[in-house]
Amino acid sequence: MKNIYVPHSNSFDFKKELYEPIRKSYLDKEYNFVLPHEDSEKLFNSKEYLRSCDLVIAEVSYPSTGLGIELGWANLYKVPIVCIYKTGFKLSNSLKAVCNSFIEYTNSQDMISKIALSIPNLQK
Repeated sequence: MKNIYVPHSNSFDFKKELYEPIRKSYLDKEYNFVLPHEDSEKLFNSKEYLRSCDLVIAEVSYPSTGLGIELGWANLYKVPIVCIYKTGFKLSNSLKAVCNSFIEYTNSQDMISKIALSIPNLQK
């Protein structure tokens, strides 16, 4: 089972808009999604976790220094990174330095469908 880390900014209601759709989807039964603030607001040790991670799916609609650091670590460890973002949001050009797979989505259902299509295409 693939371990998928889902980092994000804290500037939006990530539990409702990101975690809930993932946990309610069929993907949650097929993959081990690690949602860093699902049970605690404490700092998640992503630097260590990323060493054993198969894929990063980063929600990048909102700028975040911490998210940028995590993506840098994932890139350093050669973990594939997929960046997902909401339609209408402007992405940082810096993301292109660590990610070449970008998925634009309109709502949670669209997000889950597009994530599902991207996972089988990525191999570590």
